[in-house]
Amino acid sequence: MAGVRNLESLILTRHGESTGNLAHQAARDAPGDRIEEVDLCDRDADVPLSERGRLQAVALGRRLAALPPSERPTAVVSSPYVRSLDTARIALAELQDPPDLLVDERLRDREMGVLYRLTPHGVRVRYPEEAERSRRLGKFYYRPPGGESWADMLLRLRSAYLDIDLDHPGGRVLVVVHDAVVVLTRYIVEGLSERELMEIERTPIGNCSFTRWVRRDGVLRPAEYNDTAHLSEPAGAPAPTAAP
Repeated sequence: MAGVRNLESLILTRHGESTGNLAHQAARDAPGDRIEEVDLCDRDADVPLSERGRLQAVALGRRLAALPPSERPTAVVSSPYVRSLDTARIALAELQDPPDLLVDERLRDREMGVLYRLTPHGVRVRYPEEAERSRRLGKFYYRPPGGESWADMLLRLRSAYLDIDLDHPGGRVLVVVHDAVVVLTRYIVEGLSERELMEIERTPIGNCSFTRWVRRDGVLRPAEYNDTAHLSEPAGAPAPTAAP
C-alpha cells in the first residue's frame, strides 16, 4: 500500500447487521420510492445494530480472541457511525486485554446526498437525470448531489491509512467500517484497477466478515477476504472468499 510501510497487519471488518440493512432488504422485496422503516434514523450516522448484528459482533470478538497473541490487534480504529462503533465495542469486550478504541471520521460510509433512503426505483422516478448520469459514469466516478463518488472516498481513506500507519508503527490494526470501505481498501492495498474493483464489488461484503493483510517480504499481502466462517448464523452473508 502506497504510504503505508509500517503496519505488521491490517484487519478490516464490516459492522454487524443494522436496522438499515433490514430496511434495505425489505425495500428490495417490496419495491417503492423510499426505504421506509419506523426505526430507521434520519441520519445515516445514527442507524443502530439489529439484535442479530449484536450477536455477529460477539462472534467477531471471539474470532479475534482466538487468534494467537502475536496476531491479535494492538490498535482498533472505527468509523464514527453508531453501527460500527457498537460493533467494535461489543467485539472488544470478548478480548481479555483489549486495546483502546479510536475513532476516525474519514472511515465513515459513503455520503449519498439527496439519494439517501431512495431505492433504485425511487432514484429513477424522482431524479431521472441522476439515474442516467450514474449509469453513464459508473459507481467509481458518479457523485450524487450533496454526496460522494468512490473516488472521493478514496481521497479520505488514503489520508486516514497514512495517519494510522504513522501512529502505529509495527502495529496490528483492526479497522471497523462499512462495506464500501472494505472494498475500496482492497483497491488501495492491492493496487487494483477500476475494472478489477468493479468485479470484486459484485460479491457483497458480509456483516462482521474478516479481511486481513499481513506484511511479508516488506509488503502487505492478502491473507483472508470477506471470511464469515466464524459466524454461527451466516444466512444471507456470502460464503468465505479466499484471498488471491
